[in-house]
Amino acid sequence: MDIDRLNAWFDQRLEAKLAEREANKIPSLAIIATKGTLDMAYPPFILASTAAALGWETSVFFTFYGLELLRRDLRLEVSPLGNPAMPMKMPAGPEWLQKINFKIPNLLMSNLPGFESFATGMMHKTLQAKGVASIAELRELSLEAGAKLVACQMTVDLFGYERDEFIPEVTDWIGAASFLPIAQKADVTLFV
Repeated sequence: MDIDRLNAWFDQRLEAKLAEREANKIPSLAIIATKGTLDMAYPPFILASTAAALGWETSVFFTFYGLELLRRDLRLEVSPLGNPAMPMKMPAGPEWLQKINFKIPNLLMSNLPGFESFATGMMHKTLQAKGVASIAELRELSLEAGAKLVACQMTVDLFGYERDEFIPEVTDWIGAASFLPIAQKADVTLFV
């Protein structure tokens, strides 16, 4: 009978300790950002700024073309070519015109000089008209909320970048082997 009471006490103690541990746990998010276009810059910074603002431990690993998002001079473009999900809508004009999604064939987009610049300009106007924060603003919000922005050193070396080309707030310059343990331990890990 004493053993039964002892087992019951241990079970209660274990449940209480596990509940306490869960209540005190700080959630964590790890993002691997690989894209450097304007449209693909939004997901990592929206997710990072939101998670960090909620008190989550947040780390974003920028590798390959994603490194463009850490550069001092952001010159991000949109590439509608090969992106059939990208809506081609007018950012201004009558409401009925703004609702039309123009289906432009890839053949036309690829052969029309300056089409990417046109699409980028349209995207900037749409973002501005809708009051969406710029990538620079979202990046700053992420940093202010405590997100760690990490650069892939191997990619920096591969592309011949210099560290002074990047914002000074880059938390670390590491390789995949150093970031994978962070991603492994995170509650949520995303590849963007």
